[in-house]
Amino acid sequence: MARHVDRRTARKNAIVFLLLVGVALVIAGVTAYKLLGGGKTQSTGNPGELAEVQSVKTVKNSYDVIVVGTDPEGIVAAVSSARNGLKTLLVDGRDRDILGGLMTLGWLNSLDHNYDREKTSIIPGKVDILNQGLFMEWYKQVEGDSFDVVTAANAFHNMVKNESNIDLLLKTKAIEPKLEAGANGNNKIVGVTITKEDGSKQDVTAKAVIDATQDADIAAASGVPYTIGRADVGDEKARMAVTAVFRLKNVTPEVWKQIQKRLKDDGDPNTDANELSAWGFGEMQKYPPNNKERVKMRGLNIGRQNDNTMLINALQIFGIDGLDPKSRTEAFEIAKKELPYVVEHMKKLYPEFAGLEWDAVAPELYIRETRHMQGEYRLTMVDVLENRDQWDRIGFGSYPVDIQRISPTDNGAVMSHPLKYAIPFRSIVPLKADNLLVVGRSGSFDTLPHGSARVIPVGMATGEAAGTAAKLAMDKNITFRELSASKEHIATLQDMLNKQGMELKPYQPKPEFYMEQKAYEGLKTVVSMGLVIGGYDNKGFDTTPASNPQRLINLMQGVKRVHKLTGDPSGVAAGIQDAAKQPLTLDQAAWTIAKTAGLDVQAAQAVKELQAKGMLKQATIDGIADKQKLNNGDTYMMIHDMVEAVRKK
Repeated sequence: MARHVDRRTARKNAIVFLLLVGVALVIAGVTAYKLLGGGKTQSTGNPGELAEVQSVKTVKNSYDVIVVGTDPEGIVAAVSSARNGLKTLLVDGRDRDILGGLMTLGWLNSLDHNYDREKTSIIPGKVDILNQGLFMEWYKQVEGDSFDVVTAANAFHNMVKNESNIDLLLKTKAIEPKLEAGANGNNKIVGVTITKEDGSKQDVTAKAVIDATQDADIAAASGVPYTIGRADVGDEKARMAVTAVFRLKNVTPEVWKQIQKRLKDDGDPNTDANELSAWGFGEMQKYPPNNKERVKMRGLNIGRQNDNTMLINALQIFGIDGLDPKSRTEAFEIAKKELPYVVEHMKKLYPEFAGLEWDAVAPELYIRETRHMQGEYRLTMVDVLENRDQWDRIGFGSYPVDIQRISPTDNGAVMSHPLKYAIPFRSIVPLKADNLLVVGRSGSFDTLPHGSARVIPVGMATGEAAGTAAKLAMDKNITFRELSASKEHIATLQDMLNKQGMELKPYQPKPEFYMEQKAYEGLKTVVSMGLVIGGYDNKGFDTTPASNPQRLINLMQGVKRVHKLTGDPSGVAAGIQDAAKQPLTLDQAAWTIAKTAGLDVQAAQAVKELQAKGMLKQATIDGIADKQKLNNGDTYMMIHDMVEAVRKK
């Protein structure tokens, strides 16, 4: 999570406004805003009573739409479908008693908002939230950017129970797609076979199925192709850490005031707290784990609850396969053994935690990535890098591209911080299966942009679009694939969504500073492989700093991994003392690249050999201002030439 970034932006907006308009106008504006129904005062309340969620007694044999999965994305997909007049079955295959999935059972109770950072609000401290629609309808029912999980579960329940077109079925033992032969060799999903809690089976047909499971389970069972974890950047076994959110009790109002005071007095811009949330506590990253190979702590992200408890998202667990029930069970075992030590360490570091007690671990894991479905369009890192609009936009993302650790020795990375990029409808239309849409974090996103697009509010936007698209496709008697290819029909879909509270206007993004650098083509290449990190401020994308022999070796090791090359550049700096501090020459750079490509050549001949193999363009050489002292951009362009040649083979 990178919640402090957006709050800092909001504070800066407030200061600018105060300087330009004055205190009196600010007060008037805030008052008017509240009178118009905007703005929410974040506050805690009394502990709520969890509403009982009941399944429908009789499941019909046929529905217009079946939505599989009761995470937030599935709930809004079902509500969207139902409000568009479609008879909808919302069914879940996990052992759940309440709605909301990751938010309410994974206890991920602090939101990763997508703010419209291009738009300047007239209200100080306020930044407009993207993707309003059904997300905002739910959000207005909870406490704020952190929320009580009981409040959240009841809000989801209210949205579902108030729709007469929704039948809800929980606690099924299995849900399998019913398939027929479709067009062009695709499978056509015509419904699902449900194994109920009592073991009985029922075939249920539908005109459309929406897969809102966290892991695209229905899509995978329907033959939809996908990648796993970081496979598309050459690391098939790597995936982001999972987290076991845990709960502490005895968090009285006085304790919370102490937490707020510490963070406000800390002076660290990456720490802060309000009435509901606290984030920072960077010293926890130095926590010495007992299980050094499997766990690591990050800074604390804390969400307050209404019952004098708080939920903490901070314990990262490695080597867990989110698709394997045994591996998930192992993660819980690891967490329960480690957390008592974590809590004791917290108490030693921070006096305000002295009276707190470890209470429980969330019933479900926070699993960040498993499958990445392949759809009609796959969102790329360049789409995010360039803040691209899409003609078939159904929502927007702006959250930092937050790549969490993949191992205890990894630090994770914020690849970039986009202003705003569009989510295409094509990215929820899977390949190889008809009558099916896939929403949520397992949509058609490459692993790097997934670091931003995976956040729940974006997933809820895709869910709302899916439910509405089902209505449009049925009315027009077209498939989702045909809908995804039609600008006319997509315009109708966008109009329908806008009337439901979304705002899907086209936009022309202003070019980022790094896009105007002469080495931008090379920068795109290395960023797309995850080899160069921009950070929260994108300053890491400056191509002008000087490179060095060791840096290029490190980059080429990454290129080797992504493109499965057989060469080895590790020995090319053997004769260079302190290679990380020496200038990089053109000959040395060319030799490093040639060795990575598996070419048997000496340094003096490397430039000509790369040119002969089509791996280095004359224009790139001519663009290097100082051939005895290459900068990062020079190396990026050389890598770009080499990668282009490799791809053509």
